[in-house]
Amino acid sequence: MPRDHRKLEIFASADRLTIGVYQITQHLPDIERFGLQSQIRRAAVSIPTNIVEGCARTSLADYLRFLQIAYGSSREVLYLLDLVRRLAFLREGDVAPLLKDYDRLAGGIFVAMTKLRELL
Repeated sequence: MPRDHRKLEIFASADRLTIGVYQITQHLPDIERFGLQSQIRRAAVSIPTNIVEGCARTSLADYLRFLQIAYGSSREVLYLLDLVRRLAFLREGDVAPLLKDYDRLAGGIFVAMTKLRELL
């Protein structure tokens, strides 16, 4: 039986944070609409969608592979948010909470991956 992604804390966090990324990236300069804005949003959406797809897979190895992709995307979002902060495209106070939350999310995904590896 497939796993229910809606019962996972990492999915709930990733879903909530994706909405936060969409909201905050609205404030990027128009020139970044097809650059950083698009890249950050795609990376953010990749996290919950890979968790969902992994949960739908029947093998633990496949589930782990999709969690690894989600983990990589969470680290990508961290970098990109830090980049827009350093470029002063967004205010420190607006980006700092998301950076903290994405760091926590990446840690949660890493823990889930570690637990899955123990089952393989």
